[in-house]
Amino acid sequence: MNRGDDYHSTNGGAPASPKSLLERLSQALLGEPSNRKELIEILRDATERDLLTTEGLDMIEGVMQVSEMQVREVMIPRAQMDVVDKNQTPDEYLPHVVETAHSRFPMIDGDKDKVIGILLAKDLLRFYLYKESENERFDIDDVLRPAVFVPESKRLNVLLREFRTSRNHMAIVVDEYGGVAGLVTIEDVLEQIVGEIEDEHDIDEDDSMIMRRNDDSHIVKALTPIEDFNNYFKTRYSDEDVETIGGIIMRSLGHLPERGEKCEIGDLEFEILRADSRRVHLLKVQPITEADKKIAK
Repeated sequence: MNRGDDYHSTNGGAPASPKSLLERLSQALLGEPSNRKELIEILRDATERDLLTTEGLDMIEGVMQVSEMQVREVMIPRAQMDVVDKNQTPDEYLPHVVETAHSRFPMIDGDKDKVIGILLAKDLLRFYLYKESENERFDIDDVLRPAVFVPESKRLNVLLREFRTSRNHMAIVVDEYGGVAGLVTIEDVLEQIVGEIEDEHDIDEDDSMIMRRNDDSHIVKALTPIEDFNNYFKTRYSDEDVETIGGIIMRSLGHLPERGEKCEIGDLEFEILRADSRRVHLLKVQPITEADKKIAK
């Protein structure tokens, strides 16, 4: 008997069964899909069949996205960089270090275009250790780490590989003219893959969606329901089209906001503290004073 291509020799001539999802997924990972869209469709199919978790799918899509993204898309803009100046004493810039609560700071020599190194906040402990000692002297040059400079156009997957091999966690981003355009951290890159990583600004899961700071500002999760936000801040934002305060911000700006962007809605100013290429995570909210309104006029 002549068996055609649609028959297996082991099943007595019965029609071949369709390929299992696992076989299709294996073939996809071996490069069989003709394009990335087909691969994503197979992976999403696997997720619907509980062969792959939603978190796993998000990470795979994030990895694929990172290979196409450039540093300029995730960097912290120059204007939003928190820096320390070598021309100041540790006593002078320590309050800024404590207030911002970062673990690393670019150190400049009077101007943000003159980044001379990276200061780790923990290294300032030596300053206070030696401050009380007459036999020891604290020299900032002894603890300053070298700064790494990368172009805005560098691919994120390449930068991540360099971060891993060099064990650096921060790089200074420069534009085509050699000026400082911003900075990027390993956290900024990893968040494109795994989603938000909680940092010094974030609110613990067990805490409220809204956290008051020492000044008149608040840290607010973008997923805070509008009703809860209105009750707390005595506002009257509509929840007809969107359900969260992050949705209000996106509707007001007309696009997915980037870190550092600001907007004013009513008597409140919103600043994006944390966002990635998919969604907004964290906001800083503070009232607009009468002085601010006069300046704006």
